[in-house]
Amino acid sequence: MELCRIRTFHKSLHLLLHAHAPAPAPSRTLGTLARSPLPLPLPPRRPPLLLRTFASVSSAAGRDLDPPPAPLPPPPPDELASEDDAYYHEHILEATQEDKSRLVPVKAYFPCTSINLKSLQSQNSFNVIPPTSRATNYVVLRYYDVKGDPEGFKAGIIDESHCHYMVVFQYGSIVLFNVSDHEADGYLKIVEKHASGLLPDMRKDDYAVVEKPTLETWMQGGLDFIILRDLSIDGIRTIGSVLGQSIALDYYIRQVDGMVAEFTDINRGMEKTGTFTMERKKLFQLVGKANSNLADVILKLGLFERSDIAWKNANYAQIWEYLRDEYELTQRFGNLDFKLKFVEHNIRFLQEILQNRKSDFLEWLIIILISVEILISVYNIVQEQM
Repeated sequence: MELCRIRTFHKSLHLLLHAHAPAPAPSRTLGTLARSPLPLPLPPRRPPLLLRTFASVSSAAGRDLDPPPAPLPPPPPDELASEDDAYYHEHILEATQEDKSRLVPVKAYFPCTSINLKSLQSQNSFNVIPPTSRATNYVVLRYYDVKGDPEGFKAGIIDESHCHYMVVFQYGSIVLFNVSDHEADGYLKIVEKHASGLLPDMRKDDYAVVEKPTLETWMQGGLDFIILRDLSIDGIRTIGSVLGQSIALDYYIRQVDGMVAEFTDINRGMEKTGTFTMERKKLFQLVGKANSNLADVILKLGLFERSDIAWKNANYAQIWEYLRDEYELTQRFGNLDFKLKFVEHNIRFLQEILQNRKSDFLEWLIIILISVEILISVYNIVQEQM
């Protein structure tokens, strides 16, 4: 009975800290690069959540960020999370129960396909953190919650728990650190005016960083969270880069899945009727879409380019490699490439059919012209004999 009360208390405490609990997703066993085994087997990761349009998730532009709302009373037992969520929550609570530990929520968004970083930096120059590497496809901005700590701000004492970080990538991803759900809309609104290629819907992925100064190793992995001895700006850049690539890759995978579904319907129609009615212009559009998606994944996302910070520091290389394995970036790109090859095969096949149709049309046209010429010659000969 005492153990049940403790678990109920942990579940209630988590729901106070996190108002939204995402649902579970594909199974994947997580390990620890530091070779320190986890205390218990972990349930599967959760997939990104589908949100409404980028313009609708943000409210009034330029408004000040509101302070966190007052804590709510614990919910009754029938409103608590599922057993899998509670199991995951207990691991985070266990990691943060120790003194001096700090839980930093991380949220990744992909609302558009391009962001003008120059105009974003010029209008938010006071909040931009100077880069420490040669990478130019992202920018890190820091905001301080003055309402949450007015006395400390006046005294010039910066409390890291009141600092909010936003990592913005040129290819469209936005990663927020230490930002609650009700504050995220304001930060997304800051980027909206510099974005182009807004999507009708966007994906959201949740992660967490537990900062534990007493950790014996440099880092330790967990289910949808990572434990670090110290979360620095370089750590934010490293974690943000992987999460930004992952959420963007998910968008391109969905784009290619749509093309695969379209060709699947065409093939099924050909199976029934023995022909297809796609126009040459539509086929060329699919060719361009497939090629641009592959180019964006390789060039814009820099999926196979190692982070400059990871090159310089082995500790951040450890984080970078762990997160890439956690989000299965290499395997997911392999699946994307396989689907693109399927699309390419179908495009080549349909192009050959369209080319044969055009050749047949030209052949019949030539036959008709020759026949007309023969008839005219015969008519002239008959007229001369008369």
